[in-house]
Amino acid sequence: MQSAFQNGIHLGLIMDGNGRWATQRGLSRSQGHRAGVRAIRPIVEAAKEMGVGTLTLYAFSGDNWQRPAPEVAVLMSLMKSYLAEEIDALAASGVRLTVIGRRDRLSASLRRAIATAEARSAKASALHLRIAFDYSARDAILQAARQATAETTREDFAALVSSGAPDVDLIVRTGGDQRLSDFLLFESAYAELLFTPRLWPDFQPEHLKEALRDFATRQRRFGALPAEAVAA
Repeated sequence: MQSAFQNGIHLGLIMDGNGRWATQRGLSRSQGHRAGVRAIRPIVEAAKEMGVGTLTLYAFSGDNWQRPAPEVAVLMSLMKSYLAEEIDALAASGVRLTVIGRRDRLSASLRRAIATAEARSAKASALHLRIAFDYSARDAILQAARQATAETTREDFAALVSSGAPDVDLIVRTGGDQRLSDFLLFESAYAELLFTPRLWPDFQPEHLKEALRDFATRQRRFGALPAEAVAA
């Protein structure tokens, strides 16, 4: 399936700021997370129309288990609800959904929901939506290293780390923090980075369009010199 998504860029989105968004409005953190889930659909739809081939959303990191148990429970419930409520519409619009990250720490019912969503959308090819859930880039690299041999090439290792997804072209992080927080570290070796103070529930398609417009102006050299420098 990987080749179906190669014509578009790979965009990584770190969806940060749900709790602060809620606090600013006198709401509970749970209400902030629900608002964050509602913000996903318009972004996915816009990404499909704006030349994104692969969209990876950072929904729950491996370190997020350290949050209070009630908040973690809400996030687990929201993930399960999102899969159940959105997968038919996603598949019908050509969006293939996969989930990356550990599954052994998830409940059996959530694991079943993930498997069902992945199966229902497996043949879609307009956009590859990957949700990073209980995900750690360092753990992904470690797992790949355990499978590697002396003959493993860089390309082979990249495929082990990323499950066949292409390298990341652009990472956008909402919420103002300027760090990657263990997100797609290997795949982002030459990714462009964009940090915005806008909180995730307020991130709209027009802001995605601005980010992609900014990305289009950047000169990506991948360690080489631009043609005009070589000519000089």
